[in-house]
Amino acid sequence: MGSCCCGGSPAAEDDTNKEEKGDAQSASKPSSMTMSSALGTILGRPMEDVESSFSMGKELGRGQFGVTHLCTNKTTREQFACKTIAKRKLANKEDIEDVRREVQIMHHLTGQPNIVELKGAYEDKHSVHLVMELCAGGELFDRIIAEGHYSERAAASLLRTIVQIVHTCHSMGVIHRDLKPENFLLLSKEDDSPLKATDFGLSAFYKPGEEFKDIVGSAYYIAPEVLKRKYGPEADIWSIGIILYILLSGTPPFWAESETGIFNAILRGHIDFNSDPWPEISTQAKDVVRKMLNSDPKKRLTASQVLSHPWIKEDGEAPDTPLDNAVLNRLKQFKAMNNFKKVALRVIAGCLSEEEIMGLKEMFKGMDTDNSGTITLEELKQGLAKQGTKLSEYEVQQLMEAADADGNGTIDYDEFITATMHMNRMDREDLYHAFQHFDKDNSGYITTEELDQALREYGMHDGRDIREIISEVDTDNDGRINYDEFVAMMRKGNPEPNPKKRRDLFI
Repeated sequence: MGSCCCGGSPAAEDDTNKEEKGDAQSASKPSSMTMSSALGTILGRPMEDVESSFSMGKELGRGQFGVTHLCTNKTTREQFACKTIAKRKLANKEDIEDVRREVQIMHHLTGQPNIVELKGAYEDKHSVHLVMELCAGGELFDRIIAEGHYSERAAASLLRTIVQIVHTCHSMGVIHRDLKPENFLLLSKEDDSPLKATDFGLSAFYKPGEEFKDIVGSAYYIAPEVLKRKYGPEADIWSIGIILYILLSGTPPFWAESETGIFNAILRGHIDFNSDPWPEISTQAKDVVRKMLNSDPKKRLTASQVLSHPWIKEDGEAPDTPLDNAVLNRLKQFKAMNNFKKVALRVIAGCLSEEEIMGLKEMFKGMDTDNSGTITLEELKQGLAKQGTKLSEYEVQQLMEAADADGNGTIDYDEFITATMHMNRMDREDLYHAFQHFDKDNSGYITTEELDQALREYGMHDGRDIREIISEVDTDNDGRINYDEFVAMMRKGNPEPNPKKRRDLFI
C-alpha cells in the first residue's frame, strides 16, 4: 500500500529531558492516553484515543490510504506529523499486513539520522495513527522543481546522503521499494537542511538472496527487474539512479504519456545522454548514472560502491570512517557497557512489543542460518560480513563474548535483542519497569544486595566488587542508587543522532 508524506512547521525541541524529570512515583504513572480493554484489529494491542494526548491541526499531505495532519502534544506543546490511516480503506489482509509492517520497519529504523522517526503508533475504532517527527522544509521534489536542476557538486552531495540512507536500510535488512524525491523530506526550509527518508508503506524486510515478485513503487522509478517480478534490494539503487538523472537534467530518463508507455521505455533501457544539459555534464557523473541504471541488477553498483565512486566521494576522497552499520555499532556499544546496564537492558528488551522488535527478529533469523535458535561465532562472522563489515576473528570474538550474557558460546534470541536494540527504545515507562526489577523491596533505591542478586540471577556476576559498580552511578554518595541516578546511567554514553559534521546539501 502507498502512504502520504508529511511536511509542515518546524519540529520542536526533544522533550526527553522534560519527561525524565520527576521522581520514580510520577514515572510509574500510565500514559495519559485513554485506554480501552478492546484489542485493535491492526496493531493487536489495546486501543487508544490519540486525541487525548495530541491535538490535531492542519492537513499536511494526503495519499491513497492516509492523511497527514500537524499534531501537537498537549502536555509538552511539541509538534509532530500524524499520519491517519482509515481502517475502512484497508480492504484485505495484505493491506492490513502492510500497515503492520510499516510500523515494524519504522520502529526498526529508529535512531538513524536521516530517517523520519516514528514517535508512536496508536489505534482506535476507526483508524491507525502514526505520530512522526515533523519536517518543516517540505518535499525534496518541490525543492528540485524550484531549482530546475542542480550543479554537479550539489547533486553529488545530495546523492551521497540518499545513498547512505539506503545503505543503512539495506544493512538492517530493509528494502524501501518506493524511493522517489517525494519520499525525502527536508527538516527545515534552510538551504542546508538535513534530508529525511519517509513513507515505508511499501517497504519490506528481506534476507540476502531473497527475491520479491509483487510490482510496487511509482512508475518513473521502478526498476526493470521489478516489472519482470524477480528482484531484490538492487531495485532501490535503480530508483536512486533515476533521482540522480533528474537532479542533473531536470527530467526523468524514461517518460511516456501512459504508465504502460513508461514501463515499456524502462524495459527498453535506452538512456538519453545527448540532449541538453548532458553534453556539459562531466564524464564521471554520466558514468555513475550509467552504472546505477544498469538493466542487469547483478552488474549494478551496490550502495557502498556508489559511495566509493570518484564522482560521489566528498572532495574526491573516500570517507575515512567505515559506512554506518547499525547492528555492528550497537554490538560495540553494548560491549562497552557494565553488567549492571546490560542486565537493565535485558529487562527492558523483555518488555518490547512484537512490532518494536520484528526487524531485529528478522535479522536474528537471517544470521541463524541453521535455524537452531542460536547464533554461533561463525554465523555472527558471516552475518556481519554479508552486511559489508570487515572484522578480524578477534573483533568478532569480542562482540560475541559481549552479547553472550550466559557465556555458553552462542547468542540466543533474547541476548541478540538485548545487545542490538536501539537506545531510543528506553522511554520513561521502560526505565521505571527496569528500575523496579532491581528494587525488590520497593524502597525507591537499588542497594548493593539487590544489585548483587540481579547480576547473579542473570549469570552476569563477574566477581567485580558490587560497591565499586554502585559508586560509579551513585552521584550523591549515599551508597545506593535512586531512580534519577539509574536513568542517568542508562542514558549516559548514548551516541548523538548524527555526530558527523554535515556539509551543505544545496550550494
